[in-house]
Amino acid sequence: MRISVSSDMDEPVARALVAELRSRGHEVTTHGALEPGADPQWAACSEAAAREVAAGTADQAVVCCWTGTGASIAANKVPGVRAALCTDAYTADGARRWNDANVLALGLRLTSEPLMKEILDAWFAAEASEDAEDRENVAHIGRLDLRDR
Repeated sequence: MRISVSSDMDEPVARALVAELRSRGHEVTTHGALEPGADPQWAACSEAAAREVAAGTADQAVVCCWTGTGASIAANKVPGVRAALCTDAYTADGARRWNDANVLALGLRLTSEPLMKEILDAWFAAEASEDAEDRENVAHIGRLDLRDR
């Protein structure tokens, strides 16, 4: 899987995230503080990662900032992106299952390396629900993207 990763800070958990994704066999591209010379501001690097998902050059993205909130907000401004700020494995599972989230947002402040691995395990294990109500909610979000252009 092609995964775009952004972080506004070169923190140990952000570096561990990239290493963990690569160790799982994913092709990883980096943005922000993880990419020398790139704009490290959370809004810019989160947008860059999210745009790769929207364009289809990445299958998913993981965006990081100190709390994860700004990164998730910036990513969600890109049409076609459904970013979810996940602080635990249960939330990651639900975001993928019920919301068909394609961008994971993580906070650098409180996400330890073991917790990050649990979140990734849940994120990658879950599949989008085929339930009609869940699919309609995701379709509704897609229509919102089209309306706001």
